[in-house]
Amino acid sequence: MKNVWLILIAATALQAQVQDITSDRIRAHTRFLASDHMEGRGVGARGGDLATEYLATQLALIGAKPAGDNGTYYQNLTLVGSQTKGSEARLSASGGGKNVEFQWAAEFIGGSGRQQPLSDFEADAIFVGHGISAPEFGWEDYKDVDVRGKVVVLFTNEPPSADAAFFGGRALTYYGRWSYKYEEAARRGAVACVIVHTTPTAGYGWEVVRSSWGNEDPQVKLVAGEPALALAGWITAEAGERLFGVSGKSVAEMLKLAGTRGFRAMPLNLRIKARIPATLREIKSRNVVGIVPGSDPQRQGEAILYSAHWDHLGIGDPVKGDNIYNGAVDNATGCAMILEIARAWSALDHKPRRSAVFAFVTAEEAGLRGSEFYGRNPVIPAAKTALNLNFDAYEPFGLTKDLVLTGAERTSVWQTVQDVAKRFRYEIKPDPRPEQGSYFRSDHFSLARVGVPAFSINSGNEFWGKPADFGDKAFAEFNEQHYHQPSDEYRDDWDFAGMQQISRFGFALGVEVANQEKLPERIKL
Repeated sequence: MKNVWLILIAATALQAQVQDITSDRIRAHTRFLASDHMEGRGVGARGGDLATEYLATQLALIGAKPAGDNGTYYQNLTLVGSQTKGSEARLSASGGGKNVEFQWAAEFIGGSGRQQPLSDFEADAIFVGHGISAPEFGWEDYKDVDVRGKVVVLFTNEPPSADAAFFGGRALTYYGRWSYKYEEAARRGAVACVIVHTTPTAGYGWEVVRSSWGNEDPQVKLVAGEPALALAGWITAEAGERLFGVSGKSVAEMLKLAGTRGFRAMPLNLRIKARIPATLREIKSRNVVGIVPGSDPQRQGEAILYSAHWDHLGIGDPVKGDNIYNGAVDNATGCAMILEIARAWSALDHKPRRSAVFAFVTAEEAGLRGSEFYGRNPVIPAAKTALNLNFDAYEPFGLTKDLVLTGAERTSVWQTVQDVAKRFRYEIKPDPRPEQGSYFRSDHFSLARVGVPAFSINSGNEFWGKPADFGDKAFAEFNEQHYHQPSDEYRDDWDFAGMQQISRFGFALGVEVANQEKLPERIKL
């Protein structure tokens, strides 16, 4: 009987703590982290340093113990900042007596991965479709072609599919991501990789590409002998028309060819010439990490990991007179929610059996750099990290009836996830925009790559008290007008009720898994 009473008391205390997670505190953290004083939380910039100081201070105030280097809250890493000198950058294509030049930012954007002051080249161009080598799907865009020393031209995304067994159907796999395209091109020895942008294949407009790639790129320091591209670049669809036009082709024709079974890479019968000067500097950045130890001596060495990226794009090219890319939705919101979950966890009188680690990671916008570093240098070993719950970009439009938890079904905690969702009156829905490839675009992916059961908790598409099409319209408006733009700013009229409820759900799910007897199974990607 005593054990029953203890269980009831613990359950009551947990429910009280869940209810103590409030939108007011989430709002306050979001407002501060997204303020102009943070200068867009750029990596290696004053605003980023201020943001990490704030996050570490908040962890200390709630009683989370430091879990970083040398007894601090900071997990330090060194990156190389490469900023293309846009006014001096040049890109052109010539062939068949024709020569076309492309204008920086308006028609092409990108940078060098070689980490040197100047990368220049002139080389033959080869069209490689989507640039994919996927033997498990019977797809090889690089078959019988040697691209060493060449420029590969390609589209992002994948061959069109409605078959879940072929490139995931509508859902984008990692093969469709721009990061994979550049990685594979470098592995193949290409001198450069140029992606022809279209909004449908990329999932966002050219303004997003320009703002994301026009700023300093924090890169992992190259190892001697490691292949790197002299240009990892993008060109607009209009520029693509001009480039393919040299060979008498169009963007539509080439995109159709790229998605056709039996596609073979083809020379474009033109040479691409580029000059990419860059300003280089060493960047000292940091993840912010705190831990609340578990109550069970046998399970303290295992943990639930909560994560969110603190960085955004910093100060960049002005849009309508505003040059601060505040990143309020992306991702001051996720950081604020993790801080509130950490506060609630730390305040529990009886802590869960496993520990909880709270990580705010750097350089997500540069390709998940901070979470990759954490994955290689975890506070709790990956084999003993029970679950990673990632929080990234929440729109302030109120309560949703549903959640999107892409990747949760890959884990052995899937039943637990569904049970907790039911308690919160959430319906778990498939990703309404699988072609966006969200599973591969956020920090949980870095943890999944090292075997940790990991996924992001995303709000759904059906809002309480709003029309059925509200979610689609709200997402489209944010994606087209505010994503990676200075207009992603905090406003006082924002509704944080949805973030409050998702934080409560994430807290309850973490506690549930932290108290389970068995450690969840590792995953394989």
